[in-house]
Amino acid sequence: MKVSREDDNLPKYIKNGKVDINFLLKEFQDFWRENSEIWIKRYEENLYQYVEAAPHLVLQAFLQRVINGGGTIHREMALGTKRSDICIEWEGQKYPIELKIFENEKTKTEAIKQVQKYMDRMGSNIGWIVIFDRSADKSWEEKLYVEENIVGNNNVWMFGC
Repeated sequence: MKVSREDDNLPKYIKNGKVDINFLLKEFQDFWRENSEIWIKRYEENLYQYVEAAPHLVLQAFLQRVINGGGTIHREMALGTKRSDICIEWEGQKYPIELKIFENEKTKTEAIKQVQKYMDRMGSNIGWIVIFDRSADKSWEEKLYVEENIVGNNNVWMFGC
């Protein structure tokens, strides 16, 4: 479904002509908390070898419903020798988003380094990381978080799911 710019819901995602990725990712956290079990089960049954398939596809579909109103989502956008998981383009602006499955604390450190490389290639000073924690022994309160990481002149926002 395409969302027109006149849609009453769109202004909450757009601030000063820019997409408010933080707002969208906070909404996604709520959506993932409520709906992740069915998606993970469905993809694990059919695509066992693709552990990241469900989170990637569900996040992309979630974002697509808004971005279709005036932008584009690129999945696996080539940036140098690596590929950004999702890159949103909106009115000439690029928003890199890296997706990771939490394995240990190194996951966060490596993700920050990786998204910074994408940001540098795009000429952006802001990037996002979404980390999906599939630990059965953690509560949703532990899994859902938002962290801002300032690295030099760059802001890297990290969202736990």
